[in-house]
Amino acid sequence: MKHYNYDEWLQYVKDEINEKDKQELEDHLYTCDQCLTHYLLAIEANETSLPILSDMSEFTDLVMAEVSKQKIVVPDTTGNFNTMLMVPSVPDTKTKIKKKPFYQQALFHYLLAAAATILLTFTGAFQSLATYANALESPKQQVQEKKPSVTEGVINKTFAWMDSLEKKGAVKK
Repeated sequence: MKHYNYDEWLQYVKDEINEKDKQELEDHLYTCDQCLTHYLLAIEANETSLPILSDMSEFTDLVMAEVSKQKIVVPDTTGNFNTMLMVPSVPDTKTKIKKKPFYQQALFHYLLAAAATILLTFTGAFQSLATYANALESPKQQVQEKKPSVTEGVINKTFAWMDSLEKKGAVKK
């Protein structure tokens, strides 16, 4: 990428270069921050010789009128790239903006969600959902409250039988 020096940008600001070089410099400004800095310094240095705008709003209106007259060439959206369409660069504000149908607006979606939530709340759907969730958790609690195993039962009965024999033997003595 070729960079332009400060003197070249000063000539550009003073409008002392030909149209070809001017277009080249303008295109280069879009891609180079270093040259943009030189350009801004050249504008500041030459600021006193630039014309003073007496009515800024009138200037803005004139620029916007010129921009709206220009048209941009874009490829045809039907997939045929051989044909090009001429499209205004600024949308026409006088044309009527097509309003979206009510069911495509965000407010409709919010109201629909709120109505569904209220309906589910009053019909008890959330309550049954909570009950179902508790039922899923309760098997874990039942596993913790197990009955003693068969082996433990046999051992407990054996100890009880032995204790009863000891009591009978103690009573006889």
